[in-house]
Amino acid sequence: MKTYTATKGDTVSIIAYKHRIRPLDILLLNPSIRFEQDYVYPGEGVKLPDHAFIQSSLNIEDDLFCEFGMAQLEENRVELEALGVKASIIGYSVMGQPIYAWSIGTGNRSCFYSGGWHANEWHTSKFLSRFLLEAAKKLKHNQKWLGYSLTDLFKNIQLHVVPMVNPDGIDLVLQGVYDGHPYQSSVLEINQGMTRFNHWSANIRGVDLNHQWPAGWDKEAKGSPQKPWPRHYGGTHPLSEPETVAIYKYVQQINPDFVFAFHSQGQVIYWGYRQLESEQSKEMVDKLCQVSSYTAVHTADSDAGFKDWFIKETKRSGFTIEVGTGTNPLPPQSFSEIWTNNVPLALKGLEL
Repeated sequence: MKTYTATKGDTVSIIAYKHRIRPLDILLLNPSIRFEQDYVYPGEGVKLPDHAFIQSSLNIEDDLFCEFGMAQLEENRVELEALGVKASIIGYSVMGQPIYAWSIGTGNRSCFYSGGWHANEWHTSKFLSRFLLEAAKKLKHNQKWLGYSLTDLFKNIQLHVVPMVNPDGIDLVLQGVYDGHPYQSSVLEINQGMTRFNHWSANIRGVDLNHQWPAGWDKEAKGSPQKPWPRHYGGTHPLSEPETVAIYKYVQQINPDFVFAFHSQGQVIYWGYRQLESEQSKEMVDKLCQVSSYTAVHTADSDAGFKDWFIKETKRSGFTIEVGTGTNPLPPQSFSEIWTNNVPLALKGLEL
């Protein structure tokens, strides 16, 4: 029997697939780990069978069955850098984790894709990170992707991507809080003493990063929690959180022609806000729905979202894309469907 010391970002599935064993093998050898979604804390010793490969890394197929947090984004950052696509740090989270942005392309038009806004929607971060990796690989080798010439696309457009807006919240959902976690006390207080965080969508301070925007914020705040909460609390004022300030400044810097904000779940695309969106928005969303099989919905019955603010401020096109179906957090197995439907959508976005 071998013992592995868990690190930040580890889950039962990630440990199992990295070591070429089954999650069930970990459960059988570690009675304290009660089920596959149970937390494995940094520093915790995890018993592995003798045949486990201690120094293994995830391959592409294994990754389909695993969660995705900041540790996995860092791994992808290294891969992207090896392909010549370097990240920039546009800000830091409450806990001081970097908020990474990547840019590809040299065109006059630009677009901005973002994900990982809500803590229990880590699939969106995984999708955008994987999409970036695949695009960079195909671009380097001048390969087409679903009939698209990426070389030609990126001559006409600049793609800017922030896969993980909320790294602290995502790590909380995947690994919980533990002794030594700097926000252990406050997070447990917000969560009414409960130690499971599957339902948590806020950042680590209990502020919903997609209810933080100066677009009907006062109206939205009146019907939302009035103090830090796992979801929907919009903060003391718009843009109170470092994560939203980072996105706000970055969007002003890159001045995109349109934005995609990836969320889960529902398989719908919200494309309007108070009739302020550009005239091209309806035609654009119809094209996105055609390639993804998702359903267009003009507007959600809410305010203060990132897409709402972008449309309000620029009168351009913004889209909230709700990937997958089920209850957040979607299981790792949902990623295959998300990838299948959203790769064509993300590629179509590059030629809109």
